[in-house]
Amino acid sequence: MLESAESELASFEFRQRVYYEDTDAGGVVYHSKYLNFMERCRCEWLNSLGFDVADLQNNDGIMFVVRHAELSFDKPAKLFDELIITAAVLHVGKVKLELQQKIYNQSQLLCKATIKLATLDSASFKLTAMPDPLRIALSL
Repeated sequence: MLESAESELASFEFRQRVYYEDTDAGGVVYHSKYLNFMERCRCEWLNSLGFDVADLQNNDGIMFVVRHAELSFDKPAKLFDELIITAAVLHVGKVKLELQQKIYNQSQLLCKATIKLATLDSASFKLTAMPDPLRIALSL
């Protein structure tokens, strides 16, 4: 278990190696790359639930957008670290989804974030309700 608080929320885990493109000249991960890692985790998580992000946009006409992100950095990730990125649901609404995401190097917490997403109609870019099967899957 990564940390005792993690057991309070059921979470999805995604593994990601740090490459040169993710780091500065000193081999430390750029702060913005943490958001990229979290995005990949969310896409893989949705896929594991049976919802492909491209299919949601093309077939269901919806897309997720980040409306708010609050990050706290504790330790740096470095070149070739094997990161574990998690996603856990805090709240599911009709058009909103709030997640807690964390990034670890082994069991060491590196970064913690609260990510608030909304579902938009992919044609009009206006708020729209999530399809019921998606909302139900996210609520489990």
